Amino acid sequence: MRDKSRIEVAVLFGGRSGEHDVSCASAASVVSNLDRSRYAVRPIRITTGGEWVAGPTDLPAGVYGVADLVQLTPAAGAPAWQSLSDAAPALGGADVVLPALHGPYGEDGTVQGLLEMLDVPYVGNGVLASAAAMDKDVTKRLLAAAGLPVAASVLLGPGEDSLPAAERERLGLPVFVKPVRAGSSLGVSRVDDWAQLDAAIATARESDSKVLVEEAVVGREVDIAVLEHPDGRLEAGPPLEIRVGGGQAFFDYEAKYQDSSTRFDIPARLDERIAATVQRMALTAFETLGCEGLIRVDFFLRGGTVPVLNEVNTFPGFTAHSQYPQIWEAAGLSYPALLDVLVSTALAHAGRPSAALLAGAS
Repeated sequence: MRDKSRIEVAVLFGGRSGEHDVSCASAASVVSNLDRSRYAVRPIRITTGGEWVAGPTDLPAGVYGVADLVQLTPAAGAPAWQSLSDAAPALGGADVVLPALHGPYGEDGTVQGLLEMLDVPYVGNGVLASAAAMDKDVTKRLLAAAGLPVAASVLLGPGEDSLPAAERERLGLPVFVKPVRAGSSLGVSRVDDWAQLDAAIATARESDSKVLVEEAVVGREVDIAVLEHPDGRLEAGPPLEIRVGGGQAFFDYEAKYQDSSTRFDIPARLDERIAATVQRMALTAFETLGCEGLIRVDFFLRGGTVPVLNEVNTFPGFTAHSQYPQIWEAAGLSYPALLDVLVSTALAHAGRPSAALLAGAS
């Protein structure tokens, strides 16, 4: 029997999206950094085929890699529905679930809805905020209605594969073509000539039936991390500027996860007024979407000075080298302490007395 004075955290990872590998890497960092004096940790993996596999309870402290987590959660080839039934006691028996999932089937409200049905507290955003933020077009409409600046774009629904001449003139070149409901820049193309548009739309359709054609905003790329504390206080971290050094045309999947020349400047070298503006906009985005726990808000600075809100990530990459944890590390909040805040906030939202155990840590 485990020590009931510790909080049981089920770390959910993997999933059916194209960001499966990114999720596994995030989970490895989370599992390695959860303080075992406070938590009993249990990994639960969702395979690319949708099989749910619960790992051992009370995983010992240590540094875990992706291969370790996969070995601890061996798949048996069971159907998704059957494996979920088998894993349900591990989910339902946890004090809190930390869904380290990225993209569809995890960051889009689907898993959050399941956890709501099981009445299990979980880290991060709820069903509505997760679903809204996963859809780039819905996000832009909601944020624009709140008065936040967003890039001009055109939505192409299923079966719509052409962009009228008037829209081409309005957007200008270059444009970016994106799957509406995907992350990590999967399926994103830069189009510098309208002759490239058809191929870019086809690439985006491989990830989603809805496609966004968006004006290119030329300028610096800056991220803001927002963190909710257990008492409801919201905090925006110091701005991070992305510097792509590998010759990529934009901050694509390779630049994010495979290019060692990509650099983050924290804090970004910004005028104080611009820094304060993007932080305030990030907090407004959090409140507009009804977020909980955390988000990362990505901006472009048009011409280096004018903020344009690009995207909102409701569970951003969470390795120790990812933007979100690095921002808080620079702000003086270590990775383990950041996890403490997130777990404590989740428990506070659920009204669970276990949150008191972490009050001193946050």
